[in-house]
Amino acid sequence: MLDASPHAQTAAAVLQQLGSDPAEGLAAAEVARRCERYGRNELAEPPTQPGWLKLLLQFHQPLLYILLVAGLIKALLGSWTNALVIWAVTLINAVIGYIQEARAEGAIAALARSVSTETTVLRDGQTLRIPSRDLVPGDVVQLAAGDKVPADLRLVEVRDLQVDESGLTGESLPVLKDLAPLLSDTPLADRRCMVHAGSFVTSGQGFGVVVATGDATEMGAISQSLQQRSSLSTPLTRRFARFSRVLLYFILAVAALTLAIGLGRGQPFAEVFEAAVALAVSAIPEGLPAVVTITLAIGVNRMAARHAIIRKLPAVEALGSATVICSDKTGTLTENQMTVQVVEAGGVSYRVTGGGYSPHGDLLDASGAVVDPLPDPLDQLLRCGVLCNDARLMQEHGNWSCQGDPTEGALLASAEKAGLTRAGLEGHWPRLDVLPFASDHQYMATLHDGDDSERLLQVKGSLEALLPRCAGMLAADGAVVPVTVAAIQERVDALAGKGLRLIAFAAKRLPHHRHDLSHEDVESGLVFLGLQGMLDPPRPEAIAAVAACQRAGISVRMITGDHAATAAAIAARMGLGGSEPASQASEAEPLRAYTGRDLAAMDSAQLAAAAAAGQVFARVAPAQKLELVKALQAQGEVVAMTGDGVNDAPALKQADIGIAMGQGGTEVAREASDMLLTDDNFASIEAAVEEGRTVYRNLRKAIAFLLPVNGGESMTILISALLARDLPILALQVLWLNMINSITMTVPLAFEPKAPDTMIRPPRDPHEPLITPRLLRRILVVSAFNWVLIFGVFEWVRIGGGSLQLARTAAIQALVAARIIYLLSISQLGRSLAARLLGQAGSVARGPQLLLGIGLAVLLQVVFSQWRPMNSLFQTAPIGLTELGACGLAMVAMLPVAWLANRLDPSA
Repeated sequence: MLDASPHAQTAAAVLQQLGSDPAEGLAAAEVARRCERYGRNELAEPPTQPGWLKLLLQFHQPLLYILLVAGLIKALLGSWTNALVIWAVTLINAVIGYIQEARAEGAIAALARSVSTETTVLRDGQTLRIPSRDLVPGDVVQLAAGDKVPADLRLVEVRDLQVDESGLTGESLPVLKDLAPLLSDTPLADRRCMVHAGSFVTSGQGFGVVVATGDATEMGAISQSLQQRSSLSTPLTRRFARFSRVLLYFILAVAALTLAIGLGRGQPFAEVFEAAVALAVSAIPEGLPAVVTITLAIGVNRMAARHAIIRKLPAVEALGSATVICSDKTGTLTENQMTVQVVEAGGVSYRVTGGGYSPHGDLLDASGAVVDPLPDPLDQLLRCGVLCNDARLMQEHGNWSCQGDPTEGALLASAEKAGLTRAGLEGHWPRLDVLPFASDHQYMATLHDGDDSERLLQVKGSLEALLPRCAGMLAADGAVVPVTVAAIQERVDALAGKGLRLIAFAAKRLPHHRHDLSHEDVESGLVFLGLQGMLDPPRPEAIAAVAACQRAGISVRMITGDHAATAAAIAARMGLGGSEPASQASEAEPLRAYTGRDLAAMDSAQLAAAAAAGQVFARVAPAQKLELVKALQAQGEVVAMTGDGVNDAPALKQADIGIAMGQGGTEVAREASDMLLTDDNFASIEAAVEEGRTVYRNLRKAIAFLLPVNGGESMTILISALLARDLPILALQVLWLNMINSITMTVPLAFEPKAPDTMIRPPRDPHEPLITPRLLRRILVVSAFNWVLIFGVFEWVRIGGGSLQLARTAAIQALVAARIIYLLSISQLGRSLAARLLGQAGSVARGPQLLLGIGLAVLLQVVFSQWRPMNSLFQTAPIGLTELGACGLAMVAMLPVAWLANRLDPSA
């Protein structure tokens, strides 16, 4: 479509060739035609491994090597039935792992795709917010700080536009953009008039026309996918891999010892090898990898249902260890619906009635009378709040909402309550230029045309940023008088102490020939107009979530750009620091708050102490957020950090769990995060921590349930082989127990609901070993019981005259019966039933998956022992009432053992 490289042409030439109007954008019909021609603005999916290779890789597990080799040797010895069953078990394990891993990765990828990147585009003369994938060549795109560049753009207009292109060019510093055309052979990194897909706007504003989308972009040309691929590799799964390798060496050593002792005694090789294979098979927890995968996948989906999308799977585990949550205030801890409560203009205080963004309300003076007409200082201040403003108020179905920044929405509502509308003011004072708000400057400025002699500069921002730039202030009669800093600061402290967020306003006259603004225009000579104090009430659910986190041993820190006294008042209302939440602003006792200025004056030791002691950090610079996270981590804390701005990215990356805002956050913050909140609500962080703890606890339950069976089987076979006795359980029977029975009964543990004490326990030590001493004691106790049970039932049937097949079948069925009691003892359902039987209050936990798993396991065991083909395959025999009685006794005998195990390791 283009005659030459877009960077070698003027912006006007590119627009003409693309048939795009910079003032109107593309028409809807033309967009549809171009979408049909060029396709969606998406990179082609990277090549993936074929299904057969993924299935084959499921066999690439050290423990499965033993089974494959054992099956091969069995086949060479002529035991084809045993060999085929062993191979079938390894195949079943591989298929289960393949299916579950594919489903888990698919679910995580679907969640990642559900987080749609949006961009601002001009179409049919209207500014729209659309998914980036819907862009077509010729679209006119608006860029602002924090945006991810959605396609390759030829810039049409820029204002201090700087772009981070490090992901594409390797240039570590942001690049300042301009509009001048360049030589056609200009290297990619030097194309200042272009921005490319995948880069990030770090500051400034700009407009550009799309010249390439999808695979036609520079990023697509080098086949570099920007989307982070989901992986099921986590610290936990890597610990499992290390555990498997250690277990493999142990199994090989013990099996070799068994083989050597048996051959040394002159026993037949086939008999000795059967014992060695049975020992190896019994020690391998074949079902554990599948259970780990299923549990993690279920945890990810549960978190998504509670508005927390996991972008990086290790965050699931890290959440269970979080000890500190550093949260922004506005919109996360509060409702993000600002309402102006107080206006200070000309040294006079006015109270504002009404709530939310509704323009219905009044401005009242000290006597409670409605202010009419408006005094000049009040009129100028409210006018500044409207003109220096990019928000819009909208009414839908009787409800008022804000399109844009909530703070700016509150300013529009307060002005409308005094009769000043945006349309009326902009008609008289049209905007000529704007300096958008930037965290480095902490102000926004606009230039307006008002009369033939002068231009009007309007500024709003933080008091700290504006007051030093003011040469005078308005008095009650509208005259300009010297600034009384002490009086202003005293009033600010009084208002901020009530939890009000304060916005300062200033104005300045500029010569009529001026049509644009620079930051030098704002540096001095401003006239201070006054303040508006607004309140963003805490979310009730966030108050409850903060309390829940603190009960769980998680400290909550508030990091905000608000005034220190305001932040401390809101923190007190929310109960930060362990205090009871104050129900009214007037009752709130401000906490000790550190400001950015305080932190800047501290050395490293003082900063570490402040990070540990403080609950509120106000007016902090982006670099100081990063330093706070590092200071907390240096003290051994596991830090979760929320952020939504460009400058939050370093802190989000540094934190153990970076949490970005899904609704109001920038693309830079999202890319740096591990987790995304779809509702920007602190309560969702608490919910995610709860789910993370539940996932890890359910995994511990699975380990606590599976390993004792392997331990009991291994002890039984090892001692029998060393004593040269008949094996109470054969290798094929062990495989049945470890694969079919174990998976059927263990998978339901992945669906276990949260325990009542989930958010009461302290955070888990992230360095805690996979097998803790308490868990090891539990495993040994239950393993010893299983060993005694298998031996006891086997010998009891043999002494009673039963066949070898019947004795083995009875021992297996007794073990499974005891396992049912043990499974219930570690489940929420069983523990709640036991509590009710003991007369303790509380409801019975729901466990349909658990009951289904137990029912299926019982049915399969009936088939295992009573069906003739299974008797022939697994060398079992039908059991009768006598053996069923032994199963009942086994269940009774397990009760005290399960009680003891829960006392030794209550965390399972």
